[in-house]
Amino acid sequence: MTQPLNTKKPLQRTKADFVTVGVISAIALIGVGTVWATAPIRGSELTPAAEPFVAESPLTTIPTQLSERWRASDDSSNHKPSITAGVIATAEGNTVKTYSPEGELLWSYERDKELCALSTGFDSVVATYKTGVGCGDVIAINANDGQYKATRSAIASDTVAPITSNDRIGILGTERVELWRSDLVRTVEYGEVEAPQEANQQPNPDCSITSAMTRRDLLAVTETCPDESTYLRFMTTAPEDSRVPEVSQDIKIEDGRLIAIGETAAAVYVSQPTPAIVSYNAEGQIVGQIAVDPVEFSDLPSQQTTADLTHHMSWFTGDRLILLSPSQLNVRQVFDDALGTGTALNGSLLYPTTEGIAVANWDTGKVLRTIPVDRAGYTGEVSLGLVGQVLVEKRGSEIVALG
Repeated sequence: MTQPLNTKKPLQRTKADFVTVGVISAIALIGVGTVWATAPIRGSELTPAAEPFVAESPLTTIPTQLSERWRASDDSSNHKPSITAGVIATAEGNTVKTYSPEGELLWSYERDKELCALSTGFDSVVATYKTGVGCGDVIAINANDGQYKATRSAIASDTVAPITSNDRIGILGTERVELWRSDLVRTVEYGEVEAPQEANQQPNPDCSITSAMTRRDLLAVTETCPDESTYLRFMTTAPEDSRVPEVSQDIKIEDGRLIAIGETAAAVYVSQPTPAIVSYNAEGQIVGQIAVDPVEFSDLPSQQTTADLTHHMSWFTGDRLILLSPSQLNVRQVFDDALGTGTALNGSLLYPTTEGIAVANWDTGKVLRTIPVDRAGYTGEVSLGLVGQVLVEKRGSEIVALG
């Protein structure tokens, strides 16, 4: 029997098909172009180290004399030398560079964007750049070899200051503070969130943050709220949800800026009713208070002039160096002739003075001797660091290595 012919027409392309394909292709090209245009790698140049740098053994004896070995530009906002994994990190414009203790340039990273903050930690150099989302484009680079380690990009304030500890790195702005772990995954954000996924996740979004510091599991923040009240707040650095801060203490204060932090305590400078350093424990109780001379603070978020010594936290007021106990943060010693923060070496405190570097007993406050340093007429703030066999001074916008 004869089978009927198949009367169906073969598949044919119509004008509508071509239009659809064209629209999809255009959207795909726009997407690819947007990713390319906004990718961190675009407009950047990383020149890694020729070979991984091996950190030198640190200096163990206090030198009797010092002379300049080398110097480099460093116009970062950091008040002290940025040191990690035995290398020194600097910022020159939008370019990050690292040097060995002997002054050898190890690697560099250059962007065509504004550098907002430079941090060091986790054996990495972390640079924060300003893009179309504020200072939220972040890159971490291995300190010893200059290889990419991690990146992140998120909405952030247009002006930020770095926050660092041995356990976290982050940024501080008047609207928000956030912390990241070593792979730059955010562990906590606190403050105003531009596009919250759910309502009421942030407890105080209308307050303006004035300072923040972190150590181990503790993040402390001071902020001023619309009713002109000021608070010191304690929270964990690793809440269950990074978008939902877990605040353990809300301490109302007259005003204040954080000047030191421990694992379970924080110290603030208050100007009212009289200038003083007030220390609070994890329960929000005052555990120390001492009157000090008035200190001026910037209205913009800034990194505090603090340094973590072996057995003390330290804070430079602009006129004197104050040592605080590591746990309760009570004031232990005050050095009136300091030019900035110091470093610990062989059981002593070394701190910069107009004559050079003073060697002091941090238990008694007695200055044992001074190592002369010729700063060629420089009279500004100086902060001290130690890397390898050299002492390193941050003098304004320069790093100077002394050996």
